[in-house]
Amino acid sequence: MDRRDQAIKALRDKRCRLTPQRLIILSVLGEADGHLDVREVLGRSRKSYPYMDTATVYRTLHLFKGLGVVTEVAMGDRLCFELTDPQGRHHHMVCRACGGAFDLSPSYLDAFRTALVGEFGFTPDLDNFTITGVCARCARTERKTGRKAT
Repeated sequence: MDRRDQAIKALRDKRCRLTPQRLIILSVLGEADGHLDVREVLGRSRKSYPYMDTATVYRTLHLFKGLGVVTEVAMGDRLCFELTDPQGRHHHMVCRACGGAFDLSPSYLDAFRTALVGEFGFTPDLDNFTITGVCARCARTERKTGRKAT
């Protein structure tokens, strides 16, 4: 079962109506190779349903996020979306210079979780975690030009 089918099952389990617009948006996210912002979801959705409007996309993504079907990631000045990982753990590194997003293995956060629990007795929610910084490509450009990545 792929992520789209798992998302549909989750929506059915939560008794959420599966309108044509919602199914189209799920398909768009399921077929995406990476993260999509609202404008990209709208444009791709209109290929299947030309009457799709921006408000429907926003409302649907907000609903899906609230139901845990979609993960929202801030990438620079825009919000991007993707279907939630069925394993429930999905982490990103987002470059503040180019806005690129890269997946981060959950194994890197296991030691961090252990340290927080051991030192502070604090159990963090790290199911969806985003770290902002500068990617290797932008860092190389920064070193060559002497200009700091923004």
